[in-house]
Amino acid sequence: MKISTSLTLAAAISSASAHTIFVSLNGGAVGDGVRVPSYDGPITDVSSNNIVCNGGPNPTTATSKVITVQAGSTAKLTWRHTLTSAASDVIDPSHKGPVMAYMKKVSDATKDSGVGGGWFKIQQDGFDGTKWGVERLISASGVQTVTIPQCIAPGQYLLRGELIALHGAQNANGAQFYMECAQINVTGGSASKTPATVSFPGAYKATDPGILYNLYAGQKTYTVPGPSVFTC
Repeated sequence: MKISTSLTLAAAISSASAHTIFVSLNGGAVGDGVRVPSYDGPITDVSSNNIVCNGGPNPTTATSKVITVQAGSTAKLTWRHTLTSAASDVIDPSHKGPVMAYMKKVSDATKDSGVGGGWFKIQQDGFDGTKWGVERLISASGVQTVTIPQCIAPGQYLLRGELIALHGAQNANGAQFYMECAQINVTGGSASKTPATVSFPGAYKATDPGILYNLYAGQKTYTVPGPSVFTC
């Protein structure tokens, strides 16, 4: 009984302290072109507008910068436990789950909230039966590398980095969502293909198999929530 209580307490402490933030893009300064929150905590309600670019319990800071990226190039999203953490402090290893990235075409990246339709997924790193996307992110010192599709239209976009921690996801509303939005201007896109899009909120349901999920049941498969990855 004492052992069980100790394990439960340790899990609770880990859950309370081991959070994460997408803090910068392409080696820029923290919050320079990325809407960073004041707190590194999760969003747990997939029906809330806070699931889009964070907010609510984690107020985000506006930024006037729009970061230029070349279509077809790689973008590097840096994750840290807090706004001031070192590269060795990304997220607690117990917070296993997938890592994803989405984009949305907007007219003004500095003003668009991101709420609603227009989102398409450009990357996902789930579970290969042995390791999770989060584990690979930690091994990469918190750097998530994504490719900006070459075939999309040029112009301004929101780039949404997302991580889902599944250590409590066996319970309803127990999955922890971490996400921030970067403001980017894509140049050189061919506009030869238009992605199918989804809405946030709306793309996820609390009962999706990748959201209501028992990390400790020994499963060797995992279905990443949301749409398929868009490719050119």
